[in-house]
Amino acid sequence: MAAGRGAELLRPPTSSGRATFLELFFDLAFVVALTRVSQSFADLGDDTGWALATGFGRTLLLFLALWLIWSHTAWITSRYEPEQPIIQAVVVGTMFAGLIMAVALPRAMQERALPFAIAYLTVMVLRPLVIAVALRGHPRRLVPIRLAVWALASTPLWLAGAFGPDRVRLPLWAAALGVDYLAWALGWPLPRLGASQVGRWRIAGTHLADRYQQMFLIALGESILVIGVVFSGRDYSDLRAAAFAVAFATSALLWRIYFHRAGLLLTDALERVVLPGRLGAASERTHLLIVLSVLVTSVGYELVIDDPFGEPRPSWLLFVVGGPMLFLVGRMRLEYEIFGRRSRSHLIGLAALLLSTPASALWAPMVGLSVVAGVLAVVALLDGLRNRGRPLDGPASPVGREEASGAGDVEA
Repeated sequence: MAAGRGAELLRPPTSSGRATFLELFFDLAFVVALTRVSQSFADLGDDTGWALATGFGRTLLLFLALWLIWSHTAWITSRYEPEQPIIQAVVVGTMFAGLIMAVALPRAMQERALPFAIAYLTVMVLRPLVIAVALRGHPRRLVPIRLAVWALASTPLWLAGAFGPDRVRLPLWAAALGVDYLAWALGWPLPRLGASQVGRWRIAGTHLADRYQQMFLIALGESILVIGVVFSGRDYSDLRAAAFAVAFATSALLWRIYFHRAGLLLTDALERVVLPGRLGAASERTHLLIVLSVLVTSVGYELVIDDPFGEPRPSWLLFVVGGPMLFLVGRMRLEYEIFGRRSRSHLIGLAALLLSTPASALWAPMVGLSVVAGVLAVVALLDGLRNRGRPLDGPASPVGREEASGAGDVEA
């Protein structure tokens, strides 16, 4: 009977695979967070050399901390019933902490380090303990206990970085975040209890796919917001209007390339594999790359619309060309995870961007963005021609294939 206590928190098979209104409300905090991340990247527009590298590294670290909070929440609502009051309280509490992190983010490496770290640690330590208590005697309670113990292990590094001088904050927080990500990859192993293999977790695959797709659209929406705000806030000119149009076309092409077959079939793939947890974990890493790439690309839009034919700078090359390149890498990963193949069109696009990079360093920003949009248009065209007149492929994911006899949840 012990396994039955707390079992009402588990997501039943009959639960809807769609995200709840609470989860969509939760995402509003991360709209703010992604906007802050994008702006922090944009502030690097005039930096070069070491200043650009360290500034990019600081913002990337803060984004990865936010991503860990969001992705853990997506897994919680895919494993536990989001209509349960305790899970709703957990989601709302996480939303508030995420909003604090978003507000603190622009100065999180300076005077707002402590609020950022405290909000992060509150989620990482307190949230799993609340879930463990709510599960009571259920065997699955061991998973959140593992999470809390590992979060406590990295807590001294987070606090030392927050209280210490600015110069040590980046390395200390990088080490702390490395511990948190490594713990997830290893399954939060503990003495005697062993590890909890994420690949064998029981999850609502449809729900998890829905959440990843929604976060991609949120990032894409943030890029559209950047395009509109920057263009409306500058003096009108034909050149800026042209840059505005090219930036919008680039975002539309990112949407098209993502959802062409693979992005559209993510839900089906997670429903069909024997081990949806394994595919879900792989897809989480893939969508981290894709969401980051969209944010980086949106910074390129801002730089180009602001000064379409200004002097080329290393920073704009990183954002205007580097963002789309990272997107194609992430999209190739997604293609493999859904179909078990490499996309020739994406390889062609990536090679074209790589070959054009030396010349792009000499071109005006508007020319570079136009070349990027042209390459993405070719990728989208090749995708369409490849599948023209052919029946839709079904997902054939090589990730999560295993005999059913070994696919049970091992949390107990």
